[in-house]
Amino acid sequence: MHAVVVDVTVNDREASLAALREQVVPMVSSVPGFVAGYWMEAGPSNGHSIAVFESEDAARAVAGRVEAPDGNVTIDNVEVREVVAHA
Repeated sequence: MHAVVVDVTVNDREASLAALREQVVPMVSSVPGFVAGYWMEAGPSNGHSIAVFESEDAARAVAGRVEAPDGNVTIDNVEVREVVAHA
């Protein structure tokens, strides 16, 4: 398994939460090979997400398409990491 790890700066909390729930989560969870996803607050104006996929190819395909759906967040970092253990 591989994970797409994304860090963002939140410019508008309420609007970004709406876009996350209405656009991002449904889109990511519909990708073939999707296993699980977690979107977290990482401070008052930062967010962090981890989306796990069955294969590296699926994770890299998603990582290559990560973009802010609007001006409510700024993408700071996108990485693909191998999952070496899980519970």
